[in-house]
Amino acid sequence: MKNLNDLMPGQKAKVSKVVGAGLVKRRIVDMGIVPGTEIEMERYAPLGDPMEVKLRGNHLSLRKEEARGIILE
Repeated sequence: MKNLNDLMPGQKAKVSKVVGAGLVKRRIVDMGIVPGTEIEMERYAPLGDPMEVKLRGNHLSLRKEEARGIILE
């Protein structure tokens, strides 16, 4: 089982599930990161945090701690 942090720039994967609790999980789901959605890693910031992903044609920035809760197929 891998999470979003494991993807390298240019790689794509499908979201299997979103784990976590409270406002962080709610924010992730509100951005459209839900099971079955394809997500592509665009790039990491120079120090590795935040990261930019592409989802349904939109670019989103996520922190590493948020990305740990996004489990991929």
